[in-house]
Amino acid sequence: MVRLEHILSAFAAGALLAGCGGSSSQTSPVATATTRGTLADNPPLRIASLDASTFTAKLGATTSGANLLQVAGKPICGVDFYYIKYWTVGGANEVTESSGALMIPTGAAPACSGPRPILLYAHGTDTDKTTNLADVTNANNTEGALVGAIFAAQGFIVVASNYAGYDISTLGYHPYINAAQNSNEMIDVLAAARSALPIALSGSTSDSGKLVITGYSEGGYVAMATQRAIEAAGGKVTAAAPMSGPYAIEAFSDTIFFGAVNLGATVFSPLLSESYQHAYGDIYTATTDVYTPSFANGIDTLLPSATPITTIVAQGLLPPTALFDIDSPTVTVPGSPTLSAELTAALKPPSNPANPFTPLFDLGFGTPFLITDDFRVSYAVGAASFVDGAGPVAAANSAPTVADLPSAVPASLPAAEQQALALAFNFRLAVNKNDLRNPVWEPRSPTLLCGGSGDPTVFFSVNTGTMQRFWSALPAGLVNVLDLDAAPSGSYADLQAGFQTAQASLLAFYLSAAGGGLSLRAAESEVLQQTHTAEAPFCAVAARGFFNTVLGE
Repeated sequence: MVRLEHILSAFAAGALLAGCGGSSSQTSPVATATTRGTLADNPPLRIASLDASTFTAKLGATTSGANLLQVAGKPICGVDFYYIKYWTVGGANEVTESSGALMIPTGAAPACSGPRPILLYAHGTDTDKTTNLADVTNANNTEGALVGAIFAAQGFIVVASNYAGYDISTLGYHPYINAAQNSNEMIDVLAAARSALPIALSGSTSDSGKLVITGYSEGGYVAMATQRAIEAAGGKVTAAAPMSGPYAIEAFSDTIFFGAVNLGATVFSPLLSESYQHAYGDIYTATTDVYTPSFANGIDTLLPSATPITTIVAQGLLPPTALFDIDSPTVTVPGSPTLSAELTAALKPPSNPANPFTPLFDLGFGTPFLITDDFRVSYAVGAASFVDGAGPVAAANSAPTVADLPSAVPASLPAAEQQALALAFNFRLAVNKNDLRNPVWEPRSPTLLCGGSGDPTVFFSVNTGTMQRFWSALPAGLVNVLDLDAAPSGSYADLQAGFQTAQASLLAFYLSAAGGGLSLRAAESEVLQQTHTAEAPFCAVAARGFFNTVLGE
């Protein structure tokens, strides 16, 4: 869900494509209409054009590129990379220009021209405001290069949004984990790309009418939200493969607030609170309602940013890992709820030494910390009062339904307590509204959920596991689940084994002198912190195989 600097830094393929050339000399007149889903520049700019052999050679020229080829397979198609600009709206329905990528396969192989399926791709969380998946000449665009190698170079027409708030968008924030905005923007970029395809320079490739959807991390959430939106509107999705996304966001948020702090939480929090503040207007009256004085000033405009996240942390604008107070929460707002002994204990840092995540969870507590004690306590009281069926305070065998929240803090509470609870309640209400179990829905198209049970960033059991249980009554084979950390078996055994071998090799590296000669515990921690990133290419290849099976290719 987070890539901080680059979600796929382990496979830095973007650097291999710098200077690849192939730019179009097309002019791009600016559109006068701002109707959503229409091209702002028509025709689109072709940034680069690579044939299959050139793409393969550039990838194979370095160790990192060779590693990517081992996972992705050798390109069979060339790829033309187009930069598209289109109109969409933000989380509060503000008109904004946005941008994305259109990657068109080319070449003589049967899979590379003629009618081809469109793959709609959603990218992972990025703090970099300048993100542009289309620009494969940029060495930092590792995700764009990987998507090109895994999907476009294997015969899929790829359409990917940079998202509102990034690149040319002047929105000023990103509508993060906002199901309605995210899905509608993906539908907008798809419409814009379909109008661009017939006028692009890659004229021998056309839309077959088959649509598959995938995305990783935040993009996994966006992919599932888009699948839901298209099917709800009566549209046809051929297949979908959301990957490692925070689908059950209410249960996930509850889990974090009760102490299982995921890696990257101090980055996700301001993105999420600003998204919901812009969409609903009631998350805070001042940033100090949510954030401690050390970090509240300017946090509302902090992310995404052109400043690297490492610099932002080094400047003291965000804590590296400490989301919560290392001491038991103290409450200062008059009328704030009194914590029961059970709830007080539940808010302490986890202390189970047998849990491999415990050292990671411990990093989520410290001084200075990001979220105020008042906000955390109020959220926890609300979560304990209105229980999510998959959350940390639910019974182990309870159904994975979202909490049935009233539209506001119950009037039966004392007035002072209502006021203290209100803001945190509004935040949980926003999370509830954007949980992909709400409203209840069932996919109509074949679906693969891929991730790893060892993921410290987007917890597999809370998200993928919850959706698997939520859809357990559906016909066998409609929803498929791949855990990269499970014992290798079935159709994806080779990918599971490959991922686990890669993780073991990384551990061996950190134990060696070349990797610092770390202790076993320290080396395991290093590997754990890279797990979410490491899963991405393996899940993407699994998605490709799944789509080919559904498509009969």
